Amino acid sequence: MTRHRVNNVKRYLCCAYSLLLTGVPVCWADAPVAANQPTLVLNDPTNAPFTTEAGDGFFDIIVGEAFRRAGLHLKLIRLPAERALMNANAGIEDGDLSRIAGLEKNYPNLVRVPEKILDMHFVAFTRKPKPTEASWTGFDPYTVGYIKGWKVFEQNLSSTTQVSMAGDPGQLFTMLDKNRIDVALYDRWMGYALAKQMQITDIRVVEPPLAVREMFIYLHQRHADKIPAIAAALRAIKAEGMYTKVCREKFAPLARPSSQCDVK
Repeated sequence: MTRHRVNNVKRYLCCAYSLLLTGVPVCWADAPVAANQPTLVLNDPTNAPFTTEAGDGFFDIIVGEAFRRAGLHLKLIRLPAERALMNANAGIEDGDLSRIAGLEKNYPNLVRVPEKILDMHFVAFTRKPKPTEASWTGFDPYTVGYIKGWKVFEQNLSSTTQVSMAGDPGQLFTMLDKNRIDVALYDRWMGYALAKQMQITDIRVVEPPLAVREMFIYLHQRHADKIPAIAAALRAIKAEGMYTKVCREKFAPLARPSSQCDVK
């Protein structure tokens, strides 16, 4: 099958999915962009189930629809987490898809869209019976790994914790699978999806979450005028029920979503 035909199939599936959810055929993956619809390129630090190459992840659908309603076209590119922030702050790309609040302090050219896109659960994964409880100061007897550039771990782990950095999620979970680290720190849902993909069956989350943080879109300050429309679109998507429906559909196959899909 040619690349052109593959793109047409992807576009058709995306349109059909959005039609099923909302009654409006909206296409994100490889969709044609209207002449009056500016494209914003955002760095994407996430993976499935949040974003996928097919463009059918939770953020692909929800943020893509919010941008469409705001008169914009969303394009995502994937870079290492630290480099993505530096590029967005420098204006090389137009912003960052999903980050915790407060980054404005260290990246002053970034402006936060005030309506959150999700509460992200930062958790500890392990293949061993210990540790039995997660806390920032409770990992000292263990070797802990996380992905370079993930600020929530970088800023909160005890200075005495033995840390091994990973360059990407696959490397992080390979280190865990091969017992090179005792604990892998990552997002709950991306961790579940990655463990399933890598067929790591003897893995568990150490409860409770180390942190639950609201996640936000950040745009370079040159796009600050677009922020009110994006925030209003996100609020409308939540009020209409689309947000909860897509959330449950994407997360339930991995584990019970519980309060993850509650709109607040």
